[in-house]
Amino acid sequence: MNRTLTAGLVAELRAMIIDGTVAPGEKLPSESELIARHGVSRTVVREAIARLQAEGLVQSRRGAGSFALVPPAPDAAGTRPVRTLEDRVALLEFRLGLEPQAAALAALRRSPAQLAAIGGALAGFAASAANPAAAMRHDFEFHQAVAQASGNAYYAEGLARLGPTMIAMPRARLGEGSPAYREDFFAQSVHEHAGIHDAIADADPEGAASAMRAHLAASRRRLGANPGR
Repeated sequence: MNRTLTAGLVAELRAMIIDGTVAPGEKLPSESELIARHGVSRTVVREAIARLQAEGLVQSRRGAGSFALVPPAPDAAGTRPVRTLEDRVALLEFRLGLEPQAAALAALRRSPAQLAAIGGALAGFAASAANPAAAMRHDFEFHQAVAQASGNAYYAEGLARLGPTMIAMPRARLGEGSPAYREDFFAQSVHEHAGIHDAIADADPEGAASAMRAHLAASRRRLGANPGR
């Protein structure tokens, strides 16, 4: 009986994440809400959340709740799923070998419209500190805009292929840690993105590559950082 109830709850929550009812970075209903809404036991709820975690659709943090992750893109057949912390670290290592060169080329080749797109994504990101889902969306838009400004379709298509799932979701972005820690984390991330934008605007390829490399290296460190309490 529990197995059937768990499967039903998993299917409903999975559908909510995939269709965007619960956006990436948003918190799922609490255990108590799911119990009351679906008439199931706490065991069923916890089993359902554990299954969604195994599928890479949910990340849970003690004391903070469970949050939706970016679902796989419908056309992502054949791409490697990003589920574990090790997967996310490996993806950042891959991006470190890719995006600094894209940023360098963007500094040399970007058009005024492409620079405006990078700036617009940066502004959206900077304004979304209180909205993890919006922050993730604008973060991806920023990196995609840089790749498009490189003038090399392989960079743009490569990032589009990875999709929003390439954006790491550190614990601070999921509401863990003290308010001061979360504010410092976000301010630092905005500062790093601004450095990339400014170097591209200044037509400084070495500076753009260096700023992108520093940002991705910092993202890798933050992924495993222990938030201050």
